Amino acid sequence: MNSIKFAVVGCGHIGKRHAQIISEHPQATLTALIDARQPVVLNVQQFKLPFFFSLEDFLQSGIEADVVNIATPNGLHALQAVACIENNMHVVIEKPMALNTCDAKYIINAADKYKKHVFIVKQNRYSPPVAWLKQIISKNILGEIYSVQLNCFWNRDERYYLPADEHDKSGWHGTKALDGGVLFTQFSHFIDIFYWLFGDIKNIKSTIKSFNHKQLTEFEDSGIATFEFSSNSIGCLNFSTAVWDKNFESSIIIIAEKGTIKLSGQYMDRVEYCHVKDYAMPSLQAINNPINYDSYKESSASNHCHVIQNVIDVLQNKAAISTNAAEGLKVIDIIERIYQASKVSLKKGSL
Repeated sequence: MNSIKFAVVGCGHIGKRHAQIISEHPQATLTALIDARQPVVLNVQQFKLPFFFSLEDFLQSGIEADVVNIATPNGLHALQAVACIENNMHVVIEKPMALNTCDAKYIINAADKYKKHVFIVKQNRYSPPVAWLKQIISKNILGEIYSVQLNCFWNRDERYYLPADEHDKSGWHGTKALDGGVLFTQFSHFIDIFYWLFGDIKNIKSTIKSFNHKQLTEFEDSGIATFEFSSNSIGCLNFSTAVWDKNFESSIIIIAEKGTIKLSGQYMDRVEYCHVKDYAMPSLQAINNPINYDSYKESSASNHCHVIQNVIDVLQNKAAISTNAAEGLKVIDIIERIYQASKVSLKKGSL
C-alpha cells in the first residue's frame, strides 16, 4: 500500500508532535519541514529532512507531499491552507481552522474547487471519557438534557506570552491578528466538544473582561456566556486564563432527565461523577471506539496519533473524515457569536 507523503509547516511544540507521529507511522512519509525560524532553534535537526524557511519556497521546490499539516500561528492558517490546496495538496489544520468565518469559508471554497480534503485537528474528541460521553448521549441514556455547564480555567501569564529568550522572535501569542483570543487559542477544543455533543447554540449573552492580561495581550482573559442549544437545553461557558500559577481544570457538567455527569481534569480527561438511572459506569477500555486506551495519557497530546491515522485512512478510502471543515467552521461561528454578544451587552449597558 502506498505511503502517504506529509509535510509540516510550523515546527513549534505542536508541529514537532505532528512530525514525530508522521515519521514513526508505517504508512506515512515525512518529506519536508517548513518554519521561519532556524532548525537549531526549533531542535528539529534529528528529522534530517529538507527544511524551508517559507511555505512558498517549499511549494516551489518540487518536493512531493499529499498532505500539508499546518501548525503555524492561527492568523496564518487560512492563507497557507488555500496555497497548499491550490498546489494540489490536502491540508490538516491545527485549531482553530481560522480566526473568522470569512477565512474559514475561503478554505472550504478552495477545497471544493480543487477537490481536496480539509482535516481539522480536534484531538480531544478521541479522549476516552469524551468518546464515552458521546456514546451515551447518542444512545439517549441520559434522556432529555436539561442544562450543560462548561468551565475552562487555565493559567496563561508572562511565561507564555513573553519570549523565553532572545532567539524566540515569533511573538504571536497575545496578538489579535495572529492569536485571536483565548476562545480561539486555548478553549476552541472544548467549544468543539460541546458542539459535537449537543449541537448549535442560540440566544447568546456574554460578558468578557481582561483582569491581569492588560499589559500582556490585545484581548480578554476571562468571560461568561449563557445560551440555549438548538434542542432548547440551556448552557453556560465560564472561561479564564487569569488563574494564578498553573492550569486549574476544564470540566463539563450535564444535568439531564435520567442522571448527572461531570468530566473534569485539565482536558476533561477524567470522569469525576456519573449517577445515571439504571446504568453502571463501564470500564473505559471496554467501550467500542477507535481508542487504544493503553496509549492514552493524562493529556490531549497523546490523541494526535488518531488524527493522523484518520488522515491516512481517508486517503486510502477506509474511513470518513472525523472532523471536517464544516465542523471547523461552526466552531469559529460560535466563537464569533460569543464575542459579538459581549459587544451587544456593552452597548446596552451604556444606554
